[in-house]
Amino acid sequence: MTLDQLLNNITEQILKPVINILFILATVIFLWGIISYVIGSRGDEKKLEQGKKIMLWGIIGMTIMVSAWGIVGMICEFLGTC
Repeated sequence: MTLDQLLNNITEQILKPVINILFILATVIFLWGIISYVIGSRGDEKKLEQGKKIMLWGIIGMTIMVSAWGIVGMICEFLGTC
């Protein structure tokens, strides 16, 4: 097995599925924040703030996962393994 094949296997079998799962998790967290904000708050300021914070963390998580996906793609292109 060559180094290119090893890096391609690591990328395809480990990194991409992990990034996908974490992106889905961040999306679920964001959606949970929306549900908490819209449905669960019922005018309670504390719950509104909590919903906003959950949505913010979901957006931050999605941003990190998109960035990680881009970095993995750039490394693959640079090494010519993808």
